[in-house]
Amino acid sequence: MITSLQLVREGIAVEVFEKKNYPFHRVCGEYISLETLSFLKSLSVYPDEFNPPYIKRLQLTSVNGKSVILPLDLGGFGISRYVFDYFLFEKAKKDGVVFHENTEVERVDFYHDHFELQAAGKVFTSHLVIGCFGKRSKLDVQLKRSFVKRRSPYLGVKYHIRTEHPIDLIALHNFKGGYCGISNVEDGKTNLCYLSHNDNLKRHHSIKEMEEQILFRNPFLKSIFQNSIFLFEKPETINEISFETKNPVENHIFMAGDAGGMITPLCGNGMAMAIHASKILSELVIKFCKEENYKRAHLEDDYKRAWVNQFGRRLWTGRQIQRLFGREWTSNLAVNLALYAKPVANFLIGKTHGSPF
Repeated sequence: MITSLQLVREGIAVEVFEKKNYPFHRVCGEYISLETLSFLKSLSVYPDEFNPPYIKRLQLTSVNGKSVILPLDLGGFGISRYVFDYFLFEKAKKDGVVFHENTEVERVDFYHDHFELQAAGKVFTSHLVIGCFGKRSKLDVQLKRSFVKRRSPYLGVKYHIRTEHPIDLIALHNFKGGYCGISNVEDGKTNLCYLSHNDNLKRHHSIKEMEEQILFRNPFLKSIFQNSIFLFEKPETINEISFETKNPVENHIFMAGDAGGMITPLCGNGMAMAIHASKILSELVIKFCKEENYKRAHLEDDYKRAWVNQFGRRLWTGRQIQRLFGREWTSNLAVNLALYAKPVANFLIGKTHGSPF
């Protein structure tokens, strides 16, 4: 969405295909690092009007409930995807972006110098295509992306709740086979989003039973579930979440956001990475559209290089840190490191956050 805004404001025609209708919920941690603040304000898309809470502390708890709270030097703000995506959608539509809602792209093919997209029984042509289709899509299968060939064991679950949660705190609570992030968003609501190994669900047959038998072993999670008002009739869920390395360009399609690479949720920075990637890609696309000697091959090579330089290390670090979470002894180790070796903990936090851009 932010990419479309940048491009259309430079006089570039943009059409966005969305298989749902705005607004809608997504499984997401709904925390955005303040590394994005100046950039969002420069585009007039920082959501001041929703008074998003400023988050400056991180709580870590182990499977058995051991806890530590650390400062977040940079910090972030909380806003739901339901509100933020619709806010951006309205801005982009006003600026001239053409939206095809309730329209799923069924396949994309590249022919010499243009693409053909099949959607809603029609064929659309374009010089450039940007894939912002999330964690896993039919298009990933059509493009035969390598990560699709391997099953992923992770399930994501999200609720909005009303509860007593400190406004400036993001918490990461461990449980066997997963971890749960909790932080505040707009309008006094709190986002509760967790990642679990699918074995937990297979063993306990339903999400509710899994929560009661697995998540409740962490006393912090048990208290939250039992003392909160749940605002969804049923949770938002997504299966087959993959953290494997992805290529930022596939068959000449530029991948952005989770389609380009997904940072582990415990690092809490997927939205910030997606926003930064949109800036990088938009600047290169604008150059491609306005400079005759800047060819497609240059654009693809420059984006691949910029993606790896900016995000490759962060994604790798996130995967390594994730190994400390979701098990009793390793989550205790992670909390102990944070308690007794805070420079190490602060270093790791810094490695999963970017710098202001």
